[in-house]
Amino acid sequence: MSVEFLWGGRARPTRGPKPALTLEGIADAGIAVADAEGLAAVSMQRVATDLGYTKMSLYRYLPGKAELVAVMVERAVGEPPELSASGWRAALEEWSRLLFGRYLAHPWTIEATVGRRPLGPYEMGWMEVALARIETLPLSGAERLDTIAVLAGHGRMLAQQAAARLGEAEMSTAIAAVLREHGERFPQLTAALAGAARGGGDQAFEYGLARLLDGVEALVTSRS
Repeated sequence: MSVEFLWGGRARPTRGPKPALTLEGIADAGIAVADAEGLAAVSMQRVATDLGYTKMSLYRYLPGKAELVAVMVERAVGEPPELSASGWRAALEEWSRLLFGRYLAHPWTIEATVGRRPLGPYEMGWMEVALARIETLPLSGAERLDTIAVLAGHGRMLAQQAAARLGEAEMSTAIAAVLREHGERFPQLTAALAGAARGGGDQAFEYGLARLLDGVEALVTSRS
């Protein structure tokens, strides 16, 4: 798969009629379909129809669906953020929350960013922003990459659960219904759920984020 369309390397035609569409507009139409109906509903034909053009018109801009999805991911993730937080930990917290927000806004990006695929400047820019905040920590290159990978993975997992309507509250309700009949078999689970009900719910993202960063901070402190 070519990646030139993601990096601005595709030459614009100098002759012929002015292009009626733009790569950005095509991607936005695809995003609208994916947001409303899921990634499976996206096709060159569907996007072309929604734009009021023929399927063949889109091939002037993109080779096929794989490239279309790649551009959609870039548009959905958006430009890398300018982090306002000071200190590496606060910066990674801000970065993680912003990325989590992107996944929540466009749940299909989780499916679209699995496996071998082209990477664009926005996605790589998000990595660059996070890595720049931890470059002075006593971590190896692999450890710095793993740090942002586990933070992104944490957000991806919980965004996927949210998209499937399996948030903590819904899961707890389903488990509680079972425990009303079989609670004697699961005393620890019963006690934990009772405590969660008193302390509020749906804190999995913030809890997990804090614990992951606790681990990184402990490692950094041990090497300082």
